[in-house]
Amino acid sequence: MKRTRAQESRAAIERLYITMRHLFMRGSYKPMGVSGESLVDSLLVLSPEIYGLLAQDEKIELDGLLYVMERLPRGIEECRYIRLISREGYENSTFPAIVPAKRKRNCYRVDHDQMYVEMTRGRSDIYDILTHLTFLYIESEKIRNNSTDPKGRIDLNWEMLEKIVAKEETGEEFDKEVACSYLSHVIGRTFDETHEAVEKFESSPHTNSLFRIVYHLGKLSMDEAFEGRDREISFSSTLRIRVGHHVYGELWAKKIKKVLFENKLIERPLHIVSANLHSFLNTIYGHQALGLGSFEDIEKVAMDISIGAKNNKGKEILNYAQKNGFIEVMDDSGTNIHVQIFDTAAMSHKTVLPGCQLPDDLDKRPVILVMDYAFGEQAYECFDELLKPYETEEGNVYPLNVLSASIMGKAGILTGKKGDIMIPDSHVFEGTADNYPFKNELSKKDFEGYGLGVFQGTMFTVLGTSLQNKDVLSYLMESSWKAIGLEMEGAHYQKAIQSESKIRQSIKKNVKVLYAYYASDNPLETGSTLASGALGMEGVRPTYLITYKILQKLFSKKE
Repeated sequence: MKRTRAQESRAAIERLYITMRHLFMRGSYKPMGVSGESLVDSLLVLSPEIYGLLAQDEKIELDGLLYVMERLPRGIEECRYIRLISREGYENSTFPAIVPAKRKRNCYRVDHDQMYVEMTRGRSDIYDILTHLTFLYIESEKIRNNSTDPKGRIDLNWEMLEKIVAKEETGEEFDKEVACSYLSHVIGRTFDETHEAVEKFESSPHTNSLFRIVYHLGKLSMDEAFEGRDREISFSSTLRIRVGHHVYGELWAKKIKKVLFENKLIERPLHIVSANLHSFLNTIYGHQALGLGSFEDIEKVAMDISIGAKNNKGKEILNYAQKNGFIEVMDDSGTNIHVQIFDTAAMSHKTVLPGCQLPDDLDKRPVILVMDYAFGEQAYECFDELLKPYETEEGNVYPLNVLSASIMGKAGILTGKKGDIMIPDSHVFEGTADNYPFKNELSKKDFEGYGLGVFQGTMFTVLGTSLQNKDVLSYLMESSWKAIGLEMEGAHYQKAIQSESKIRQSIKKNVKVLYAYYASDNPLETGSTLASGALGMEGVRPTYLITYKILQKLFSKKE
């Protein structure tokens, strides 16, 4: 029986997952050797939407390249050897930490040929970076083929590009339009497309220029093909030992619970929220400090803060917050998940929003703990550790009095557009039938009337946002699964909530769960994938609306 494209794609995702896991356990591999060939072949079969023109023989995918380079350390395109490491002491060395623009992790350029990349967010982070690197190696082969003839002779455009890059690296002036002309032949794109891409890379402050990136990717490919200087990806033994053992999640959770204990908040009612680190701060203290009442008032102030408008109220809100129960816990464990704690008993007013009354008894006033976004499987590691009882050095045990767990996240939408809202009633692990239905305290009707599309239904938790194509996504949407979107953390959060509440009984069985996502992209729509750019100001309304509605649900009178 002939397989559909969706079936072939799902099989390719599974092969990628299994191969990456095998190579990780083995310790090293050559991306263009026999070991890496399976990754390359599977990625080409899958041809994810985020990588656009990956499967084309000559054309380089430019938006996908920028997306990837903003998530990898600057200069990685120059390195033959890439080593993924755990936190192993390099933060105490003299090597300057290189932090990618869109993925907070420490990276270290050890020498001209070697880049060390710190992995502290678990398997999802490792799969994500390996997928990005495989994309780069595929594109580097195209660059080499576009720049040489069948006998390996280098053409004029490559030679001229080499001279341009030499000038750029020494700070000499060069004619950008002439350089774009040479580059366009090397990357198989039109002059207009090339010029536009060069401008995009220049406007990204944490990546090298497109000229340098293309040149060095092609140079390493030529060195390997013509001189036998193989590229290699390896994994440190410490990383391989630590992954899956909650090393960083445990350190992170212990620090947070210690802060709660030291501030005498450990036994108070607790609302835990996974979200960004500005919307709850600005919403709650915007109301308290400035008397903001309606959602529209809060949205206007938030928009001014987001665009850095003159005389915006950001500093005023923060200064007020710090005097009224706001505690910031910066991460030093390696999870890159910072935390904010809101002690409602220390607030000057009895409402967190208009109509959302706090108890008169200060001991019954809840604490709100807002943690920054986790990444994939890291969500289970951190949430599972956080929900466990706190044990002091003296051996005293304090179970957390968790009233609710709220998850506000970004997700790819299948049935709407960027900025719309998704309300899940179940999560399903991609590629399996593993499913997590739950009672969501939020519903579609909570968000109607605000000018945004709102969709309710099943959401898929995927291995990686870069491992999706239209065939798989169309199947998930049109089949009886009736998926409304895809994200990377939902099922992991729910797995932790269910195991701690229903099996380990670390927290109450009747803990309330609130999930809502705003659409950062539509992977089925050309020009609306993650590679097309961030949501920007369009994201302010859905972010703050979800925040507003979560707070209303948690603190309304009927509570």
